[in-house]
Amino acid sequence: MITLDQVRAALSGQGVMAAQDGDHPPLRGWETAAALAVTTSGSTGEPKTVLLGADALTTSAELTHARLGGPGTWLLALPTTHIAGIQVLVRSVVAGTEPGVMDLAPGFRASDFAVAARPVLAEPGRHYTALVPTQLARLVATEGPGLAAVRQFDAVLIGGAATPPAVLERARRLGVRVVTTYGMSETSGGCVYDGLPLDGVRVRLDDGRIEVGGPVLALGYRGGEPFGEWFRTGDLGRIRDDGTLEVLGRADDVIISGGENIAPSRVERALTAQPGVREACVVGLADQEWGQVVAAAVVPEDPGDPPDADELCAAVGEVVGRFAMPKRVVFVTELPLRGPGKVDRKAVASSFG
Repeated sequence: MITLDQVRAALSGQGVMAAQDGDHPPLRGWETAAALAVTTSGSTGEPKTVLLGADALTTSAELTHARLGGPGTWLLALPTTHIAGIQVLVRSVVAGTEPGVMDLAPGFRASDFAVAARPVLAEPGRHYTALVPTQLARLVATEGPGLAAVRQFDAVLIGGAATPPAVLERARRLGVRVVTTYGMSETSGGCVYDGLPLDGVRVRLDDGRIEVGGPVLALGYRGGEPFGEWFRTGDLGRIRDDGTLEVLGRADDVIISGGENIAPSRVERALTAQPGVREACVVGLADQEWGQVVAAAVVPEDPGDPPDADELCAAVGEVVGRFAMPKRVVFVTELPLRGPGKVDRKAVASSFG
């Protein structure tokens, strides 16, 4: 686990932080400008080590504070093996504040969040935290101490995965100041807030693929070539009429069924908008007739009384189109995860056999 002192040292040029344990051969050439090495499996499972410079990390923190209304005291409720957790520490160093730290060893519990938040909220000035959608869902599930605590933060950054619309709507209705974020290790974490890039961050689409440029970019992948001015993500997106970015999901996740291209995220949004659905993951399964068929793993609000599968499929047909209706639906108690908040789609697909 990365500590605040390690962050201070790395940002001042006194060493390179490594987000994961293991052997780390000496950096060479352009790689020596790195302050942080984050190894991520990505969607393909092929390990890649992202090298980030101190300037990119601190600029990201400064731009975040500028967008949120100024520096403040942060609560760390994410592991520092991933960029989202590391950035909470970087922002604390930049702000000159001491972060609160939530013990995640026993898992994330709303009551524990409330306890960890108490000293943070007692500090003067603004208060922030960063969560993944699963954590937010647990905090707003019941009107207990966890909800009471999270409502007191001036901003709650949500990222790592798409937030189910029902969870987002409930959180905002209950007074949680949610800010949705889009970003990755290669962009020093979140760089698009509520659909709008941070100041100085550039976003463009190339054949539907999201590309990001600006001062928050990583140097490159270890053993590879420097990124340069633009980083081509693996995500598909579109620009809405109001100018905000909508992330449609991973390009590798697109399902091609009967000649139709289906974005799983659109089907998932249609499913999670239905009563009785907490979460959903949509994958494509190989099929001799259609090439692929749509399959959905659904987490019901009440495992003992799940919604009707046929009604869910019909709802998808009305919202997305009949071509996107799931051919198979299974109800599960939870979705398998890889990393903080990211659903393991390969594990979901393998669960169908």
